[in-house]
Amino acid sequence: MKKRLMAAVLASVLAVSSLAGCGNTGATTGQETETQTPAVETPVSNPADDGLGAGSNAGEDVTAETSEINVCFGSEPDTLDPALNSAVDGATLLVHLFQGLAKWEMNASGVLEIVPDAATELPAGVENEDGSITYTYTLRDGLKWSDGQDLNSWDFKYAWNRAASAALAADYGYMFEVVRGYDDVADVDDDGNPLHPEAQLDVDTPDAKTIVVTLNNDVTYWNELLAFPTYFPVREDVVGNEAWATDPSTYVCNGPYKIASWEHNSLIKLEKSESYIDANDISMGTINCYLSDDQNNMLTNFQNGSWQLIDDVPTNEIASIKSQYPTEFFNVGQLGTYYVCWNVNEGLLPAGSQYKDDENAKSEIRNAIGLLFDRNYIVEEIAQGGQLPASSFVSMGLTDADGSQFYKNCGVSGSFDGYYDTSVDAYENNFTAAVETLKKYYDYDEAAGKFTNFPTLTYLYNTSEGHKAIGEYLQNVLAGVGITMNLENQEWATFLNTRKDGDYSIARNGWLADYNDPISFLDMWTTDSGNNDVQFGRGAHANVKNYSLDLTSVGLDTKVENGTWAETYDVLIKEIKSCTDKDSRYKMMHMAEDMLMTTGCITPLYFYTDMYMLDDSVKGFFSNPLGYKYFMYTSIK
Repeated sequence: MKKRLMAAVLASVLAVSSLAGCGNTGATTGQETETQTPAVETPVSNPADDGLGAGSNAGEDVTAETSEINVCFGSEPDTLDPALNSAVDGATLLVHLFQGLAKWEMNASGVLEIVPDAATELPAGVENEDGSITYTYTLRDGLKWSDGQDLNSWDFKYAWNRAASAALAADYGYMFEVVRGYDDVADVDDDGNPLHPEAQLDVDTPDAKTIVVTLNNDVTYWNELLAFPTYFPVREDVVGNEAWATDPSTYVCNGPYKIASWEHNSLIKLEKSESYIDANDISMGTINCYLSDDQNNMLTNFQNGSWQLIDDVPTNEIASIKSQYPTEFFNVGQLGTYYVCWNVNEGLLPAGSQYKDDENAKSEIRNAIGLLFDRNYIVEEIAQGGQLPASSFVSMGLTDADGSQFYKNCGVSGSFDGYYDTSVDAYENNFTAAVETLKKYYDYDEAAGKFTNFPTLTYLYNTSEGHKAIGEYLQNVLAGVGITMNLENQEWATFLNTRKDGDYSIARNGWLADYNDPISFLDMWTTDSGNNDVQFGRGAHANVKNYSLDLTSVGLDTKVENGTWAETYDVLIKEIKSCTDKDSRYKMMHMAEDMLMTTGCITPLYFYTDMYMLDDSVKGFFSNPLGYKYFMYTSIK
């Protein structure tokens, strides 16, 4: 049953990922998700679209009485600055508030695709003599900001340079690494200060309607980047006020909606922007985005008809909801992994241990603890949403060079997929092997079957009954072998920043692909990446010389023995991004995941699915494979 459901979900994801045009396969977003303990076995593709596509109103007469929708897809967003956002809930708001050069859209056949938005077309790039690729875009006539001012090409140029700059230090700044000039724009000294404050990306704006951008080399997912919120425009005079994105009175955007009001931690009201060039196509006049991370509250408001969409439900209610709401409960495939991350600088060994500063020992300990967890129990008894146990970090559904699944080709064993055996029959052996490994480093009471001197751990998670339930399971498993792990929860925005700053020992985490390419799971772990929550190459880890890199097998001279993370992993990612030979590129991506998994800092638990409830009265809704949900073309019957 679960295999059949997941196969259907995955088939849907892969079908979508093949529709975005040559070299621009669709996928899901690399942004973090807030409340993912999804479910169920209803249809996976755009249930309320009725096959009419974006911009269609299902033939209905949309009046003021029907053009208001109440939704809840998360709590207070960490930020609504498109350059600084790194979360799916924030991105869903941003795709309603901004217009990039490209966008996701559902066509009349019900197919999701990347299409021009602010640009008149998405042209092919022109290859230069040095192998770089130049794209030239023309903006549509009549583009406006929400305050009525004209939008110009230099607004994009300014926004891209700002997002990529060392001064802003945005989590997703590395998204511009493919653009020529990024290295200078993002370069910092040892104290984190910009080394080249006047540096610019290779983006030219010869006039108000033309944008010319040059990439270092061919990038297969370039059009998808153009539709990504980090590439949205912002206006220089607006963002000069650092608090601009926190108050409707200072929030200037260029998309279908503007922020009418914002009651923090309660409600963000979006109203249709008459300045938007395609305002006549927008059927939903007002979107009331209620802010909550309380799953019971969400379900109550859906059941009483107050909210038409909710993005999560209580895990213990899933079985009854499946029965009561067979047409309103949806399960959507996602290219993502739910995992536990470890702070690489966290001490794991008792005082006085001979292994206290041994990085290999800490890596072995982390990997051993990861084998104590029964992933089948987690997906069947806790998550209950058709997820599959994860044996790798790079998600199921992402393809390899030959079109096979990337995760099936990783690891070293020929008897199972990934880095460890997740079958039901393997759990007992995994558990026993993990305990034997840990005995090398800790005192063990054979009679009690428990370790007696393992340091106390703290597990950080964001407020959610689902995350809490998983945390409690992990806690109980560790307690069974004598390891104390306390649980600490924080509200969403605080949690994101605590984890990003490295102020934790162990934390829940989740990642959805930015596009259908494994690099979207791998480039986030470079030293300077804003999404490097593990703190690889930072703090004490910056000086750890424990890693090796040999790229001679792909025809490169690079060979490093006992190097730092920056000297090995960072170099490897850079080579991957500049490589145009498909087979060599994928081989190096497998090397990168091997390095990640060897550290034990990433403990995958399951491959994601995405659950939401949508009222039957809503027509014209769709979601894209990045996890964003679209309401601008909806109406309520």
